Amino acid sequence: MGAQISPGFASVILAGGTAARLDGVDKASIEVEGRTLLARAIDAAADATEVVVVGDAVATERPVTFTRENPRLGGPVAGLLTGRDALLGTPRSVVVQACDMPWVTGTTIRRLLQAGAGREGAVLVGPDGRRQLLFCVDVSALDRVRPDREAQHGAALQPLLRRWDLVEVPARGEEHRDIDSWVDLRDLDS
Repeated sequence: MGAQISPGFASVILAGGTAARLDGVDKASIEVEGRTLLARAIDAAADATEVVVVGDAVATERPVTFTRENPRLGGPVAGLLTGRDALLGTPRSVVVQACDMPWVTGTTIRRLLQAGAGREGAVLVGPDGRRQLLFCVDVSALDRVRPDREAQHGAALQPLLRRWDLVEVPARGEEHRDIDSWVDLRDLDS
């Protein structure tokens, strides 16, 4: 019998970036196959005990908590920590996902949690070996390396990820693809 998935994970969805390469369009509202990117990210987090979206509040089919980093547009580390602070419960782990990865599913998240069992977490890796903005991390590990409020604004995510013992999980199919530009959106199905 394989390792068991840790019970009680929460999801933090990062949906509050500038989308500079998309001319400032709200990424969360972009539709792919009839569903917004935010709705798809929330669908992928269906097994979570709670979902926090770091971004502007919009109507959703599932109850979620919306929050914003202060000051706004602080980047993924500020978004992650703001999302952590907004959690109502105390989960064992947190799954962090960018809202612009339309092919991430609940199966993807379960694979990460399974792979990260017994370690501090797991991160999705694309075919090029690049770590994606989709990972799970034990809350205790996150809280141990938490930068102070001033240091988190504008901080890069990769140095923070390197501080944890994360299993790299190869993406299957298109899970690793994100939408950062109009070209990415155009080429989504290719």
